[in-house]
Parts: sequence; structure tokens; C-alpha cells
Amino acid sequence: MTFKTVCKIGRPSNYHSPLSIDNPFAIHILSRMNEPELTQQQLRDLIAEMAKRWLAMDGLWFQAAEKKFGMDTAIELDKEAWRRFSPIEAKRIMKFLGIKPGGGLDALEQCLNYRCYSFINKQEITRPSPEKLVLKMIACRVQDARHRKNMPPFPCKQVGVIEYQTFAEAIDSRITVNCIACPPDEQERDFWCGWEFILK
Repeated sequence: MTFKTVCKIGRPSNYHSPLSIDNPFAIHILSRMNEPELTQQQLRDLIAEMAKRWLAMDGLWFQAAEKKFGMDTAIELDKEAWRRFSPIEAKRIMKFLGIKPGGGLDALEQCLNYRCYSFINKQEITRPSPEKLVLKMIACRVQDARHRKNMPPFPCKQVGVIEYQTFAEAIDSRITVNCIACPPDEQERDFWCGWEFILK
């Protein structure tokens, strides 16, 4: 459960969006949009492929940090990266779906289904009560890969606590998060990690 730390780098004064009409590359980029439309299945495959690329970069960054600074420092960096990234992801999903802040657990449920990893992991969302939402990660691409290689689960709990709390708070500040279980927790279960979201 990692994400590349984002550095604040100022854009040059002559920066233009890739799709800006005064960008020299705009014509090339826009011309690609005139190619035959993708099928619905191709679009699904493309989304999953993009998510896999995001996860690969995420993992490679963490491995580099761990190699240079050790696991403990890498996890601390990872926690700070997720603290910043999760609310950004939440707000972008909300904008895409047209969801306003303060939408409660209904808004959270919608947004959880549009996170990057939701397109490559298998997750289960239940609503035990109107004030409670439970998310369980049934299949996790990272943990499943480690399991196949006979490696111990990645200890992502302390990162996950920050990730899910900041994600939920960006959607509705009344939501609090409790961890049901997450590596390195060792209790037997049929999911990798579980999270309980409560609307206060």
C-alpha cells in the first residue's frame, strides 16, 4: 500500500496544458481522438491497465525508498504520501461524479468504487446499518503477489489507517474509520484488510 511522494514543483511560465490549442503537441494528441472509438471492453481493459501502471510505479518507488533508507523510514515516507494523496484522489473522484462534500456514506460508497486500485483489486462493500459501511479487500494485487512468492504480507496497516481516514474525511468530515484487520494482523480471516466507516 504505497504511493510515490509528490514533490511541489512550480510550472514554468511557458507551460501549456497538453490539450491547449497553443501547445505544439496539441494537434498530435487531439488527432489521436479521431481514431476509431474503443469498445466498452477495451475501455475497461484500458482502465485496468492504467491502474496496474500506477501500482507498478507505486511499488517501485517504495522499493527504492526501502533500499536507501530501510523499511521503517520508507513506511514513514509512505504514510506522508498517502496523507496527501488520498484526499486529492477523493476530491477528483467527487468532481468526476458530481458529488458535493458532506454526502455521507452514500457518497463514500460511490467514491470507493472509483479509486485507482478498485479496478484491479476485488473489494466488498456492505452496509450493516445506515450509519455504518464496511469495506473488505478480498483480493489485493500486492498481497496476492507476495503470497504466491511465499513472502510475508506487506505490513500496510499503519499506512492504511491514514489512507482511509483522509480519504473519508475529504468526502464527509463526519466519517470516522476503524480498522477491522490489516497486515501485519495475524488473525484468521477471508480478506486481506477490512475497514469500518461510521457516520457520526
